[in-house]
Amino acid sequence: MKIKNHQIGNKEIAEIISNTVVIRNVEDSLDIIGNVYYQGYDFIILREEHLSSDFFQLKTKFAGEVLQKFINYRIHLSIIGDFSKYKSSSLKAFIRESNRGKEVYFANSLKKVLLQLQNKRVESR
Repeated sequence: MKIKNHQIGNKEIAEIISNTVVIRNVEDSLDIIGNVYYQGYDFIILREEHLSSDFFQLKTKFAGEVLQKFINYRIHLSIIGDFSKYKSSSLKAFIRESNRGKEVYFANSLKKVLLQLQNKRVESR
């Protein structure tokens, strides 16, 4: 796993670069949070393929557990992927509701994530 740095104003953004799943369980999310927080980042970008498939099956409650860790530690999370392939109306509603808040954002491209971070008034720590 590598981290690519993006900066928008005073926002330090860590984009995770990896060819493998990096969050298989809640402990993995805590490891990433600790890693990026220690390096001074307040924002993290993951890709859909970095998350265990359980994340996108809401009945497992894995997504809620992982996202709650990011929220508790005040690390804003953006997830990039093609979410249209998921047919679950619950997941679609979850993504819509997440995108209304400030802590978690789902998008289909890095460009949209960076634009959202640029336009949204989200404070760094």
